[in-house]
Amino acid sequence: MKVIVTGTEGYLGALLVPQLLAQGHEVTGVDVGYYKNGYLYNAKGDQAATIVKDIRHLTPEDIEGHDAMVHMAELSNDPTGELAQHITYEINHKGSVRLAQIAKDAGIRRFVYMSSCSVYGVSDSDKPVTEETPVNPQTAYAECKTLCERDILPLADSSFSPVFFRNSTAFGASPRQRFDLVVNNLSALAWTTQEIKMTSDGTPWRPLIHGLDIGKAICCALAAPTDAIHGEILNIGSNEQNYRVREVAQIVADCFPGCATTFGTQGADNRSYRVSFDKLSRHLPEFSCDWDAAKGAKQFYELFNQIQLTADDFSFRPYTRLKQLQYLIQTGQIDADFFWKTNLAVA
Repeated sequence: MKVIVTGTEGYLGALLVPQLLAQGHEVTGVDVGYYKNGYLYNAKGDQAATIVKDIRHLTPEDIEGHDAMVHMAELSNDPTGELAQHITYEINHKGSVRLAQIAKDAGIRRFVYMSSCSVYGVSDSDKPVTEETPVNPQTAYAECKTLCERDILPLADSSFSPVFFRNSTAFGASPRQRFDLVVNNLSALAWTTQEIKMTSDGTPWRPLIHGLDIGKAICCALAAPTDAIHGEILNIGSNEQNYRVREVAQIVADCFPGCATTFGTQGADNRSYRVSFDKLSRHLPEFSCDWDAAKGAKQFYELFNQIQLTADDFSFRPYTRLKQLQYLIQTGQIDADFFWKTNLAVA
């Protein structure tokens, strides 16, 4: 297939493109370039030719000739979403719905939208939440995911098949690394400080999935029969990868010799949800996760040892989405609407 992927220079996009190319797909990338200088290590494998453009400025002419689109390019995670809520809604909601519409107008038949299990917010039940569980978003980021699901679904027809991936919390090494994700952050703390000191009690539940397994699920969705994915919402992960945060901390600590763990009291973040992935198994039966938290922590230990990760590397702003966007705003490189400025002194 000819596949266009938005967010190719992001954490997940950098992992997905080589996977798609290895399967024989032709790939075109789209990325605005906020995190362009955030390489932790050089990746093996080919990369895609990339259109450097904000998704809000894409036209049908930019994307015509493709069979499928994988849409990843939004402002990532809850803290970033709170930085400028009105812009989060402009990009993550209105921008994504507009993008789905122009994808349909351009003749793209399959549209994979990256939603999130964060739409479940706080679950009051001991039972795992399913795709039929009422959503309970706690942040602008999660709210936008629910709005996109609501507003893109009506576009589905015989010529356009959207599928909505409610991804578990991602982890794992990527050339475009993020250290603002729980396993990634704890692993870097374990390496640089030999201590995981948590301010919360670690009791909330989180489903986890390696970035490469998200890519694997995307590949399965592109190959699946239309009726398996048409208009479907799918939780992406595995039943075995539901963890309490304190379990994750201990798993990570066990992979880093000499690392100690301490816990605090109940934290301000009240999000907690266990997730069922039974529907995913029915609709994409060929999918299974290759990674778990322990394997991911071991991957980080080996990577950090190889590249000799330092505390400065860990705190480098492009590896934390909020830090990088704050830097671009403070230095006047992007404007109040998060568009690149063209009147810089060096222009």
